[in-house]
Amino acid sequence: MARLAVVSGGGTGIGRATAGMLAGEGYDVIIIGRRPDVLADAVKWIGPQASAVTADLSVPGQTAAVVEAVGGRPVDVLVNNAGAYVSGDDSTPEGLAARWRANLDSNVLTAVLLTDALLPLLRRPGGRIILTSSIAAQRGGGGPYSAAKAALHGYALDLATQLGPEGITANVIAPGYVTDSEFFTGRMTEEGHAQRVAATLVKRAGVPDDIAEAVRWLAGPGGSFVTGQIINVNGGTVLGR
Repeated sequence: MARLAVVSGGGTGIGRATAGMLAGEGYDVIIIGRRPDVLADAVKWIGPQASAVTADLSVPGQTAAVVEAVGGRPVDVLVNNAGAYVSGDDSTPEGLAARWRANLDSNVLTAVLLTDALLPLLRRPGGRIILTSSIAAQRGGGGPYSAAKAALHGYALDLATQLGPEGITANVIAPGYVTDSEFFTGRMTEEGHAQRVAATLVKRAGVPDDIAEAVRWLAGPGGSFVTGQIINVNGGTVLGR
């Protein structure tokens, strides 16, 4: 039976590229997202090894559909990629609280609930947990989004410590500026794009495949001795720390 990977936020951008890469490596892939039409397009693009589950992973209980789709199979790779920058009105305490909760729900709770639901099914030994963070977690600038992504770093360290004795690794990939995704839809200007490219050492924007290649390494044989790490994939915008 083929190895199994589960990718949240797998309908677009980094998640879709990652799911496609894993399918190319011979995995059966389950992608998760909130929009069935987007997921259907992604499954068609990825190929016959892919299937989809429509779920809002920030809602307790909706992970049950993912567990059902897994069907008791061992999960070899879990990529927690779901997340978003949630804007809002910070002019009132109520608006500020709502925005912080929305960012924490979208970026942290989604990963916690999905990981917890699939924890009994992760392959032992050999399972890999990968969480998608952001350069914003290390340099700030994103308000509650930065804080939420930084929370994933501590969560990954806790998972690595807890699960290492069982042969499961847990790591974070922190992308820099990546185009060809929905993250900046409606928010990116030509000037902003040029500034972000100029801030890299390699003088180009990242693309989803850059992040998928980091996942390939962590999920493959070369990543078996790597755990509890924050892997920066940002073109040198923020140097290693």
